[in-house]
Parts: sequence; structure tokens; C-alpha cells
Amino acid sequence: MVKTKKIKGLTIQFIPYSEIEDMKSGQRVKKVLNMILGNRIIILQGRLKPEEEVRLIEDTMALVGHVKKFKGVELAVIQPQTKNAGFLKKIKQAAANALSGVENAITIIGPASVVKEMKKDPKKIELMLNR
Repeated sequence: MVKTKKIKGLTIQFIPYSEIEDMKSGQRVKKVLNMILGNRIIILQGRLKPEEEVRLIEDTMALVGHVKKFKGVELAVIQPQTKNAGFLKKIKQAAANALSGVENAITIIGPASVVKEMKKDPKKIELMLNR
């Protein structure tokens, strides 16, 4: 189930990983791109594959100048750091990811015309919007 919240013309949409896990790469990118073109900010459980992120950025750059008021895309991923975690914790995390198929990450993607800036550090993402 997709949850959508609308605030004064702004739509924030949550996409659970289960909604995209069975899609092919091209389908995932197309789904995200269509939502972005609809001026939605997407909160995605998990993350796109690196090649899907590259394709999304390439496709959006190709649309800049051809789609009215479209300025591109902003994308940020936050994922827990396991670098300093103990061996047992790393093994538990890897096993959980393998069993569930869901990365322990959150991805935020939005149109550059709506998202002014995304600041990311290892523990949080700050999202600044245009008025």
C-alpha cells in the first residue's frame, strides 16, 4: 500500500520496497521518474541499485529544457554505518538483508524545482524546500 500526504500543493509519497522489488531496473527508474515529473517527493524504503541511480540522473538531465519547469532531480540515501560495528553485528545485518531482501536504507528523491537542497550526514538527511 502506498501512503501519500499532501501539504499545500506538496505531495510526499512513501514507497515500500515490496512495491518495486519484482520490477526490472528500467521499470523502477520509469516509475520513480513519473512520480518526480508529478512534483512528488519520494521516500523509498531501501535504495535503487547504483546503475539505476545513474540512469535516473541521466534520464532527468535529458528532460531538462524539454519539460516545462523541470530542473532535474535531487537524490539522497541514508544507510546505517557498519564500518565500526562489531563482527557479530555485521553478520546479523548481512543475514537480515539477505533474508528480507530489503536494504536497511532510506532514499529520498525529489524534483529540483521543489527541493532546494538536501544535506546528508551518516545519521540524517535535511531537506530544504523552495517556497
